[in-house]
Amino acid sequence: MKKQKWSLLALVLTLSILLQACAAGNEEGQTEGGNTAPPKGEKVKITWATWGNPGELTRFQEFTKDFNAKHPDIEAELIPIPGEYDQKILTQLTGGKAPDIFYAGDAFIVKLIENGSIEELTPLMEVSGSTLKKEDYFEGLWGAAQRDNKIYGIMVDCNPMVLWYNKKVLKDAGVTDMPADLQEKGEWTWDAFKLMTEKIRTTGKYGYVLDNSWNSTHSWVTANGGKVYDESGAYVGNSDPKAKEAFQFLYDNVKAKNITFSGTLPKGQGGDAMFMSNQVGFVGAGRWYLPLFKKNASLEYDVVTWPTNTGNKIEPAGIPTAYMVLNKASKQKEASYKFLTEFVSKEGQIYRLKGGGNAVPSVKGADDVVLEGNLPEHAKLFLDAREVGYALTPAEAGIPGLSADINSRFEALWLKNEDLDTAMQEIQDLANKKIDEYKKK
Repeated sequence: MKKQKWSLLALVLTLSILLQACAAGNEEGQTEGGNTAPPKGEKVKITWATWGNPGELTRFQEFTKDFNAKHPDIEAELIPIPGEYDQKILTQLTGGKAPDIFYAGDAFIVKLIENGSIEELTPLMEVSGSTLKKEDYFEGLWGAAQRDNKIYGIMVDCNPMVLWYNKKVLKDAGVTDMPADLQEKGEWTWDAFKLMTEKIRTTGKYGYVLDNSWNSTHSWVTANGGKVYDESGAYVGNSDPKAKEAFQFLYDNVKAKNITFSGTLPKGQGGDAMFMSNQVGFVGAGRWYLPLFKKNASLEYDVVTWPTNTGNKIEPAGIPTAYMVLNKASKQKEASYKFLTEFVSKEGQIYRLKGGGNAVPSVKGADDVVLEGNLPEHAKLFLDAREVGYALTPAEAGIPGLSADINSRFEALWLKNEDLDTAMQEIQDLANKKIDEYKKK
């Protein structure tokens, strides 16, 4: 009997110790939702990563510091990744050492969705009390971040493609009516653009530098009312009449040297640098050139939307977009989602883009940052372009490697002066073969 009494007492003591350990674990170890809580009194630590130039990274550091000041229970750390960004993130994900939240480009996010390494954000956005609402963002920007009505990334901002023009180069070529003035009158057409580049060429300078990217080539097609992909997701760049007309326009003007493919510029020279040295009339880009151009006090520049060939003042053009995503393996999803939410919010985008920032808000209600100081003079055209523009279509972004293959084939076309019809048919066949193979997986 005495032995049974001591056995019962030992059992009670053991259960008591286990219960205390469980309570401590809930208090200092695991929290609801799988988050790992820090020891009592310590901060939750999260990391986030992005690319960026020194100016951008300085602003990001300031945002991070401000976030930490607002949330004394969280310590966010920025980890800049200046080169080989996608590959480094993939390596970190494989090794279980990736940041809690990070940037993903419009093609990279496809890989992340495919390999299941990022969190679907839709359930988090739909939770009662969430301040992140789909309807607060411009619909045309979701692009590859949305699949089957599920959202995997939020646009950090966006960059509607426009043409930057060098006023001095145009004036020296005898151009009196500036492109933005013609655009306001509905006279900014392909013919007007061609005439200006011809005049610039006669002065020994470059009319327009054509970059090898989807946002440049697609924009010429849609400015003509054409399609690069049809409703089924098939590539129709060599079937759609308006698309063929756009590529013919580019081809003819490259041959005439009114347009210069960026790959043929002098070694070490880019369109932006030559623009600033008054050697180029037009370059296609988003707002990312503003911080660079405004540092040059003697540079005379402005922007205009893509020239049209449809009779309309403005037509859709491409909008390069990056997304903020949440690492599925993050142990601090609650704190990470809070940072993500504030980063892409109206207030977060205003904070990052004010004072002549390098992008355009993707969220509603923050447009004033683009109009600050009227720099450039027709800055409102960035907003007009965003209203009608589009992110990289899932038909292309959704197929890993497709954009790179298409760009590689276009590069050969511009560099080797190949037959246009042959090259375009090869591009279409290449694209649709890859699309069909992907669908069969």
